[in-house]
Amino acid sequence: MRILIANDDGFRSPGLAALHAELATVAECTVVAPDRDRSGASNSLTLTRPLRAHRQDNGFIAVEGTPTDCVHLAINGFFEEPPDMVVSGVNAGANMGDDVHYSGTVAAAMEGRSLGLPAIAVSLVGHEPLHHYATAARVVRELIARLAGRRQPASIINVNVPDRPYEELAGWRATRLGNRHKSEPVIVTRDPRGRECYWIGAPGPEQDAGEGTDFHAVAAGCVSVTPLASDMTRHTALPAVEEWIGVCDRD
Repeated sequence: MRILIANDDGFRSPGLAALHAELATVAECTVVAPDRDRSGASNSLTLTRPLRAHRQDNGFIAVEGTPTDCVHLAINGFFEEPPDMVVSGVNAGANMGDDVHYSGTVAAAMEGRSLGLPAIAVSLVGHEPLHHYATAARVVRELIARLAGRRQPASIINVNVPDRPYEELAGWRATRLGNRHKSEPVIVTRDPRGRECYWIGAPGPEQDAGEGTDFHAVAAGCVSVTPLASDMTRHTALPAVEEWIGVCDRD
């Protein structure tokens, strides 16, 4: 198996190193990751300037771009044959509920899926500093082993792992996304010249975190495994929209 590994925390992140070390025991792995932290980059592609890539001493490829750039370049430019799977992570912090809309970790996996490959995004959930990246990496290796020889779901698999030793995990749960309250207000500061600066506020607290959600599973000490769809069409609303717009055909 050939696995493309990416992330949004940058090629120097400890989560990336842990994931590569674990998956390299069972697959041929190539790492293509941003040259710096690109958390919150979502699905953005760089279209206004050329991208540069630099191979590091450890073989990782650092790209001056977003997580989506990394996966797109790797699959469409770096490989003569595509990898068998894309794995993104291990992210430093949760990607649950509404987080997935902004997450560069999930976006890298989504780009892999949009290019026709099975894709997994994995995040470590806890308070800074995080410690057990190896736990999350082992979870991914075991998830890939469970998928081997089975029909893989046509979706992105979003995995959130509690920051604890592997032996202390309470189990695995198939979950849906929860959601949060609105984010905290923008923070206004001033630079040394007295000019106003703005910081995006912290994510809002959990709103829908009941049983069956990713929030609930992780709070119970379980690994949360959530299938995500890239089709954003709200199919159940199509009849109402058709009624709303009426017949607009022209002869």
